[in-house]
Amino acid sequence: MSGKIRIKICGVSHSEDVGPLIDAGVDLVGLNFVPGSPRALDLATAERISRRLEGHVERVAVFRDPEPDEIERVLRRVDFERVQLHGDETEEEVEAVDLPVIKALRGADLEAAEGYPGIVLLLDHPSEGGGKGQAWPWSEASELIARGYDIILAGGLNPENVGDAIGDLGDLLPWGVDVATGVEGEGHRKDPTRIAAFIEAVRQAESAE
Repeated sequence: MSGKIRIKICGVSHSEDVGPLIDAGVDLVGLNFVPGSPRALDLATAERISRRLEGHVERVAVFRDPEPDEIERVLRRVDFERVQLHGDETEEEVEAVDLPVIKALRGADLEAAEGYPGIVLLLDHPSEGGGKGQAWPWSEASELIARGYDIILAGGLNPENVGDAIGDLGDLLPWGVDVATGVEGEGHRKDPTRIAAFIEAVRQAESAE
């Protein structure tokens, strides 16, 4: 990790995009297994992308309310370091996952956060989550960070606003930031120029703290 804040690029769907992500110094990459998502991967494509990321970037398998055997089916075929759960999964379902988990929440919901002690929490838009790129008052995350939660800011972040989002947290820093739509070009392809600009904005913001 090149800075204090981890940078996660979610929804990578083309193996050709992996090289620029590695070169840029991305910390985590999310591969999507949510049915119906425009970035959802079949196992063969996910396996190719995972192999290219191996040894360079932490790999995250993203699910939303998966069937009981779905996570196991994917992990038998594709190697990952973490699993992200982006639905209404219970604490028991989170604890049943063998890998470290990132649990997505709708906004900075303290009551919901208390249900997942010790888990990295990704805070997405309160109602328009799941990679739709909608902004929300990210400053609301400051209370959870102050209470000791490891928080990933998400939802509507892009190179133009991520610095302000981090700055709005005052003297606090999130565990990480997550972006999908905000660094994409045509066909959900990741844009190396926008990724580099996103990372630069994050590093500038954290050095100002």
